[in-house]
This record gives sequence, C-alpha cells and structure tokens, in this order.
Amino acid sequence: MCCDTVVLIPLLVLAAGFVILIVGGELLVRGAVRVAERAGMSELLIGLTIVGFGTSAPELVASVEAARAGSPGIAWGNIVGSNLANSLLILGAASLILPMVVPRGPLWRDGGLALAMTIVLWLVASTTGITVAIGVFFLMLLTGYLGYAYWAERTQPPGASALHEKAEALEISDTHLHDIQPLWRSILVLLVGIILIVTGGRWLVEGAVDLARLVGMSEAVIGLTVIAIGTSLPELVTSVVAAYKGASAVALGNVLGSNIFNLLLIGGVTAVIAPGTIPGEISNFGLPVLIAASVLLLIFAATGRKITRWEGAILLIVYLVMLVYNITAV
Repeated sequence: MCCDTVVLIPLLVLAAGFVILIVGGELLVRGAVRVAERAGMSELLIGLTIVGFGTSAPELVASVEAARAGSPGIAWGNIVGSNLANSLLILGAASLILPMVVPRGPLWRDGGLALAMTIVLWLVASTTGITVAIGVFFLMLLTGYLGYAYWAERTQPPGASALHEKAEALEISDTHLHDIQPLWRSILVLLVGIILIVTGGRWLVEGAVDLARLVGMSEAVIGLTVIAIGTSLPELVTSVVAAYKGASAVALGNVLGSNIFNLLLIGGVTAVIAPGTIPGEISNFGLPVLIAASVLLLIFAATGRKITRWEGAILLIVYLVMLVYNITAV
C-alpha cells in the first residue's frame, strides 16, 4: 500500500502537469492570436509565426524544463517521441477516419526537410554530440524556412507550405479562435497561458523524473512514450478534427509543420540551453525508428498521392509495436 502511494504521487503530479500544460498552451495561442490581430498583423503572418510557435509551446516548455533540470533523456525523448507520435499515431488515426489526399510538392519539400533534419540530428548524436553551434544552425534554418513559407504563401496557391496548413488545421478545429474581445482580456488570457504553461512544464518534468526513478524506467523511455504522447494530444485532436471535416491535406500539413517545429525550434533551443550527449535509447533506437517511419510515410503518401485507411492502420500498428517494445525493454 505504501509503495502504491509513493508511485501515485508522481503520477498525479505528472497528470496535473499535462493538464495545466495543455490548457496553458491553448490559452497562450488564443491570447497571442487576438493580441496580434489587434496589433494589425496579417492572418498569414499570424498563422506562420504566432500559431506555429504557440501550438509547439507545450513540447518546447517540457523539453526546456527537462534540459534545465539535467534530464536530457526527457528533453530529447520528448522531441523524437512527439515526431514519432505525429508521423505514426496521429496520421494513422486521421487516415482511418478519411483517406488522406497528399499534394506532392509540399510533401517532398516539407516531409523531405523533416527527414533530412532527423538524419542530421542522428548523425550528430552518434558522433560529436549536441553542440550550441548545432542549435544555432537549427534555429537559423527555421528562420529561413519561415521566410520561405511567408514568400510561398504570398506568391503561390493557398496551402503552399506545411506551416500554413498547420494554422489552417487549428482554425478548422477551433472555430472561436478569432472571436473579438477587449484587448485587456486578450492580454490577460495570454499572460495566464504563459504562467500555466511554465508551471505545467515544471510539474510534468518533476513527475516524470520521480516516476522514472521509482519504477526503474529510464528518463529517455519516459520521454519517448509518456511525455511525447501527452504533449502531442493537442496535435492529435487538431488533425483528427480536420480529417473528420474532410480537410485531410490540412491534417497532413499540420503534422509535417509540427515535425519541423519540433526538430528546428525545440531541438535548436534545447541544444543551445543544454548541449551534450543524447542518451543511447534515443540515438540508437528512437532516431533510427523515426527515420524509418519518415521514409515509410513518404512512400505511403507518394503512392497514389494519398494515405489510405490500410496504410493508416499500418502506421498505427508500427507505433503500438514500438510503444510496447520501449516499455517492455526496460
């Protein structure tokens, strides 16, 4: 009974951290979007920057808090695990609801960028380790990609970039995102969101570290599984709703955009704050699996220009097998 209570406490802290983090992330996006609109920012710029950064805030805060706490396994496990959840769990679930139509140009450009950066991260993790220079490179690449996405959306047909589709997916799933309210209330919502997301991230990491120690599971595995799934829940809801409403291409863009932000923004910031080695569970297992999953996703999407229901089922099965292996291999 005593042992059950000891394990229950970090579980409750972990669960509370998840809830506070996700609620804080939603409030942050709502408040920031409304403040940006009142400041006169264009919808395109808001979508590519405010929405992109805001929806990645839960993963960013969780990884940064873990890195600052000296838990690189949770920090990098969350980044790699979130991309695995995006590519296998979320796209698999969305494809089961509605076969996903795939525009070939954005697929190869955005999906190819995410795959290339995953390979770079794996090579660096397996050789020199993560350095500040790598983090700065990732952040500079994200800045360049944001600039390209802004140019593409202004000069090419709508939906020319995954980051635009990421914003579209959020608008489809949240019809009240642009509701008009007084400026002071929008600022208050934004500030409350920031406070909650920082508090939730801290509780999440504390609960995860304590839980890993008590049950004998490595922090890297906790990051790859529990933390990654929890921080990916908003993306799961957004993509599933978009697929249910028939916007399957938007659901795909939402996932590809999230993968790019996870690698370049969260990976870049984490590398700058806490350079060092990536745990073996991630460099020897998590990253190679993510590379294989990214290649599989590109193959599925390229054949027939859609991800069918049976292909979505395969993505889900692969994710479940990986999840069971991670947990039982402890």
